[in-house]
Amino acid sequence: MSTVLLVHAKGGPPLGYVLARAATRADVHLLALSPLPPTVAATAGDLCASVTTPADEERSDLVSLIVSRARAVGADAVLTFSEYAVVAVAEACGALGLAGAGDAAALARDKRMMRRTWQRHGLPQPEFRPVTTWADLHEAVAALPAPMLLKAAWSAGSTAHQIIRSPQEADAAWLRSREVMAESAQLGFAELHVAEADAHYVVEQIVTGTAAQWFDEPGWGDYVSVEGVVADGVFHPVCLSGRMPTVEPFTERASITPAPLRADLQDRVVDLARRAVDALGLRDCGTHTEIKLGSDGRMWLIETAARFGGAMTVPQTEEVYGVDLVGMLVDHLLGRTVAWPERVLGPAQARGAAGSLVVLAVDGRGAAWPDRRIWDFPAVRDAVALSEGSSLSVVPESSLPDGSTVPVYDPAGGANTMAALCLLSAADAPIVLRDFTTLVDALPTALPPAGPAAAPFRPAARLFRPAVRPEGVPA
Repeated sequence: MSTVLLVHAKGGPPLGYVLARAATRADVHLLALSPLPPTVAATAGDLCASVTTPADEERSDLVSLIVSRARAVGADAVLTFSEYAVVAVAEACGALGLAGAGDAAALARDKRMMRRTWQRHGLPQPEFRPVTTWADLHEAVAALPAPMLLKAAWSAGSTAHQIIRSPQEADAAWLRSREVMAESAQLGFAELHVAEADAHYVVEQIVTGTAAQWFDEPGWGDYVSVEGVVADGVFHPVCLSGRMPTVEPFTERASITPAPLRADLQDRVVDLARRAVDALGLRDCGTHTEIKLGSDGRMWLIETAARFGGAMTVPQTEEVYGVDLVGMLVDHLLGRTVAWPERVLGPAQARGAAGSLVVLAVDGRGAAWPDRRIWDFPAVRDAVALSEGSSLSVVPESSLPDGSTVPVYDPAGGANTMAALCLLSAADAPIVLRDFTTLVDALPTALPPAGPAAAPFRPAARLFRPAVRPEGVPA
């Protein structure tokens, strides 16, 4: 049997799901750069030929560590599903002569280089400015129309996003983003290979999107994602996922497969995704491309990743279309013949619909809950009336244990302040959207109130007091 080295870090599809599918294709050796979720740790030994957790001193040269471990186990393929390990794994595959994302992997991680590449190719995207210093920040703020968005160039999950509505807000946004990136690194949500990544940012224009001209039903968010794969340098789109509206600033609340677009609109979206992926020059990897939808058919590229979408995007694709993206990518990296979909799959090919909801302590309008609540999935399941035939479950490895206090939503923290991840299956995508809307509205009362021991409720944005002033920022 062939041998695969799977590099595990934070983010990506649930590890238990990935291991279950990869282990049917090859002997899997797991290199754990992040702690295994408790729900997976107990069974990893049954699914993996070995599980290795490197010592801290071994991580100083991550590429060498991956190469060394791959050679030790005789790996025929090396892969990761984590955004934070994509670049290191791509470089390791290059050193080993194995199929991988290639030298272009960094272009799909660093939002500055990604946008420069698309700019050279004339692709539609928000106007932007790279930012490394305080002076860069103020040059960007002076050049771009307000409001604008400050992003950490190597972040994921909407972490460290800050809306700047006027030049007077720039310094506070800069300080807060840097603080959040430092906090995220302590939690393991940070780039693992590029040492200076925490100093790289981008400021970009906030373009005005609309869902009304793209979807027949109200309630959809104004962007979609195209899930796909690059095999031998050729992009294969697989399907589209729709969204609920984001929570300010741009934190994702829910992903729903399929995205119920008309065939002609879907084709236009896929064409832009293809041009975006082709411009980056990726070789062999999953892809996840997010596209903002505007009026009169306008579109803007948000970002492309050299890996599959995180959370439950991949399991949703398998449930709805019967396509095992993890297993198919493993087969491809091992040199086996894979029958990728001949054309992108749409609502006509879907077997029902599936969606994943991030539980955040904000209501449907994005306002903070009036009090603190305890996460209790059985209480939610029993209290919320969903559509007939809909099925709701929780993703244990991506959720707090029942009985935990739901975190206060921090706009700068993005998905770092989530309480749980829920999966819903239904007859079609509009039903998933309606059920998620019902669920979001019900959560503040369906969940038990937190006891007096819980910290007092205060909106997280008001708690910020910069502890450290970064170099170059005037006092």
